[in-house]
Amino acid sequence: MSLVIREATVGDAGLILKFIRDLAQYERLLHEVEATEGDIVRDLFGSRPKVFCDIAEHDGEPVGFALWLYNYSTFRGRHGIWLEDLFVEPDARGVGAGKALLKRLAERCVEQGLARLEWAVLNWNAPSIAFYDSLGASAMSDWTTRRLTGEALERLASE
Repeated sequence: MSLVIREATVGDAGLILKFIRDLAQYERLLHEVEATEGDIVRDLFGSRPKVFCDIAEHDGEPVGFALWLYNYSTFRGRHGIWLEDLFVEPDARGVGAGKALLKRLAERCVEQGLARLEWAVLNWNAPSIAFYDSLGASAMSDWTTRRLTGEALERLASE
């Protein structure tokens, strides 16, 4: 059995969207998915991509993905990676795909001299939290993520 992590290509746009939808279904947020395959092509594979994706393949079949982007730490004075989405198909969980995807991101951080690798996890997602804890990830419990979207975003922009 082989496990390979590779960079996504434009031909993976439909697969990436499928993984996004599968993740949203798992997180009970499918109703919030507005992304299209065209959005994926534009933003990951356009002339100046700002979002990137790795695909996990087990025995030649795609089983998961990590969608990520660079962030910046003003305190550290260096870039880091923000992991936006990590998903492994339920039937493939336990083969090491999730850990391999995170390992590749950690390697990228070390290779590029990046300050950190960060992500968010839903509070109710105990299996994922336990997995992240097993890797040595620490919870940023002193921080609360805030978000502006929809009407609130538009209202602030127009003030």
